[in-house]
Amino acid sequence: MSMDYSIIISLLLLFSCTTIHVLSNTIRRKRNHNLPPGPSPLTLVRNLVELGKKPQQTLAKLANLHGPIMRLKLGQLTTIVISSPNISKEVFQTHDLLFSNRTIPHATTVHNHSHNSVAFLPISPLWRDLRKICNNQLFSNKSLDASQNLRRKKLHELLNHVHACSLRGEAVDVGTVAFRTSINFLSNIFFSMDFVNNEDESEEYKGIVENLARVISTPNLEDFLALLKMVDPQGIRRRATTYVSKLFAIFDRLIDKRLELGVSNDDMLDTLLNISQENGQKMDTKKIKHLFLDLIVAGTDTTSYTTEWAMAELINNPNAMSKAKRELEQTIGIGNPIEESDITRLPYLHAIIKETLRLHPGAPLLLPRQANIDVEINGYTIPQGAQIVINEWAIGRDPSIWDNPTSFSPERFLGSEIDVKGRHFQLTPFGGGRRICPGLPLAMRMLHLMLGSLINGFDWNFENDVNPDIDMGQPLRAIPFRINKSS
Repeated sequence: MSMDYSIIISLLLLFSCTTIHVLSNTIRRKRNHNLPPGPSPLTLVRNLVELGKKPQQTLAKLANLHGPIMRLKLGQLTTIVISSPNISKEVFQTHDLLFSNRTIPHATTVHNHSHNSVAFLPISPLWRDLRKICNNQLFSNKSLDASQNLRRKKLHELLNHVHACSLRGEAVDVGTVAFRTSINFLSNIFFSMDFVNNEDESEEYKGIVENLARVISTPNLEDFLALLKMVDPQGIRRRATTYVSKLFAIFDRLIDKRLELGVSNDDMLDTLLNISQENGQKMDTKKIKHLFLDLIVAGTDTTSYTTEWAMAELINNPNAMSKAKRELEQTIGIGNPIEESDITRLPYLHAIIKETLRLHPGAPLLLPRQANIDVEINGYTIPQGAQIVINEWAIGRDPSIWDNPTSFSPERFLGSEIDVKGRHFQLTPFGGGRRICPGLPLAMRMLHLMLGSLINGFDWNFENDVNPDIDMGQPLRAIPFRINKSS
């Protein structure tokens, strides 16, 4: 009851402060700026609950009324919501440098993470150093090619587990097994060990990562009204602290053990410790923990989420599943696991991944950017300090861009040059410009390997013939049926 009361008081304060800010900004705007249109403060407060539950959908509805570039004013924060690829191009490409920094959600300030995070740091020498480490040490083609055997091993473990379930007639929690495969691959690259060895550990780690990602992405009243930072009315900062602390405790233990034993495993931890010994300003154990936090959360949550949605869409669309199986059978042989060298020869599988990312982007609103100065876009002034949000979910379902936008139709990408590398602004699930997700190359390899091998090795039915509502948090549980391998 006290929590509800705090939130009600917070909403009243937020509405009052918003009204004051809007009145003062209206006067200033008449003198100086042509700001984008947007809903009234009262409309925003009325929709605040829905904004908290499904912000991408609520913002899409508001954009239908106010346009593809829309201004929201809540408390002290001006947010510009963009729901058009032509306008998002202005942010990602034309004015990329002017929108290169992030607004900092208060949830990311726990353990001082925002000051050490490659995702949230402003453009700075430290940010450039971290990006270079990601691009050159972890996600370069050379590094990824060198770790193919490790991915192959983890893929075989995934398929063996699914095969065992098929023999017992048991359903597979697709999101959980995809998460286990992803996190063990990353933990072996980082620490030369599996983080997850059984189903209980998988659920534990998945819960930590998913809850942390959810907390960070939840609209937080503290971000709109500085006074509320003393209250934490939604408990977001408290929960974020809990989840980050759990991961940091694991990292601390592994780093301390490595330093104590002094044994070289030729993994990412060794690489970073060597850098820290050579240049303590560029890297130290604190920065190592924050980098691992970014990479593990981003590298596991999105991959497992996308794999789960792709499988749900395919099981629910037998025609698309049949086409995928036929392509795999003709290319690599039915029942065989996919090798990374096979991926370029599987255009329909590529189309399935793109179509899944279009309908179900892992970050529906992407990570927000910030205007470094006043910038003019599409005839409107984006004021300095404004938060820029790209509604990737809305762009992916825009009927002026896509035919039958809510239908799952991988065929729309066959013969199309559209990719997800930030060059085609109607499909940017990993962002674009200098802030594009550094883990994109690994994510795409993992998605094609896992999804292709799961559908080539097994037939699938929904458990109890029920299609779960993943949007509402229900996990995809499906029963696999082993397919005999081609000779």
